[in-house]
Amino acid sequence: MPPDLPRFSLRLNQGLTPQACRALAASAEAHGFDSLWFAENPFGRAILPTVAACAADTSRVRLGLGILNPYQHHPTLIAQEAAVLDELSGGRVRLGIGSGIAQRIAQLGMRYRPLAALNDAVQIVRGLLRHETVTYRGQAFSANRVALEFAASRPDMPIHLAAMADRSLALCGQLADGLIVSNLCPPAYTARAVAIVRESAATAGRESLDIVQYLPCAARPDDAEAREIAKEALGAMMIALWPTGNDWPAQRETIARLSGIARPEMVGALDRLRRGEPAGRVLDDRFISAFALAGTAEQVIAQAAQYHRAGADELALSLAGPQPVADAAYLAQAVKRLIPDGEPAIDVRRSPRTSARGG
Repeated sequence: MPPDLPRFSLRLNQGLTPQACRALAASAEAHGFDSLWFAENPFGRAILPTVAACAADTSRVRLGLGILNPYQHHPTLIAQEAAVLDELSGGRVRLGIGSGIAQRIAQLGMRYRPLAALNDAVQIVRGLLRHETVTYRGQAFSANRVALEFAASRPDMPIHLAAMADRSLALCGQLADGLIVSNLCPPAYTARAVAIVRESAATAGRESLDIVQYLPCAARPDDAEAREIAKEALGAMMIALWPTGNDWPAQRETIARLSGIARPEMVGALDRLRRGEPAGRVLDDRFISAFALAGTAEQVIAQAAQYHRAGADELALSLAGPQPVADAAYLAQAVKRLIPDGEPAIDVRRSPRTSARGG
């Protein structure tokens, strides 16, 4: 019997050209991946033109906006953008909203208020998608007698929130339809985050949310090669997302503790990476076990099961290395071989609520 698998999707980062994203979209469509999640942060490639191109190129795979931040996309604009892309794609858009990276939002000259930004964005976007005239006075964002000049094709479009800190996770449980767990979160952290979201949802009398986790992944027939590729990807990600010095928020302390890697080792590794030491020399296999999937396709699938046990319904994989299209096909073929009746476990037609495999 196959392991208890989550849904498998692909995450497309801003380092990829639109042409590379279109090639990956074609691969995801052909090989049964559930969704494409398009990552956007300030100053990288904007995702919406590429999402539109991929929507036109495909007919089945779902399209995740993961995430739009309300500082660059005012909530009224998020509603417009999501509704039109959903119209273009035939109802395949999955809307993800997050507060963005604090340092980059500060560079925009805006006050960073992540909790208020998330709350205000959801309130405004939901009302507009329902074709309501929205008057809302928020702490971060407001709208005054605003209504869309067209009717959204899916007024009840689900909204996922990207959340890390405990209060943001609780807010997600109260308001959202799904949670996006960021990169560099080990399974134990995912389990903790899911527990907070579920408790908050239950308190609010709401159903359980759909849980999506972002993960770097290297799947190759040569498992040693895959691990080296994963280390390089992790090193670059740690430098980009984890500043050193005094900027060490509480959730990162929790992440370090739950990863099994002590904070001094984390800080030391970051310092060495920033000095230019190769990630393959700095990071050992513990970092891969905590923060990535790496190995042969069969090993990657087995590793993925632990995230499902932690509560993740779906893994959005950033395929590391120079040949992501080939790697996507290699992984998908291995997943399909594990299903006795030949039905792809990663097929979008499997509902996250009704799938016999729970994912």
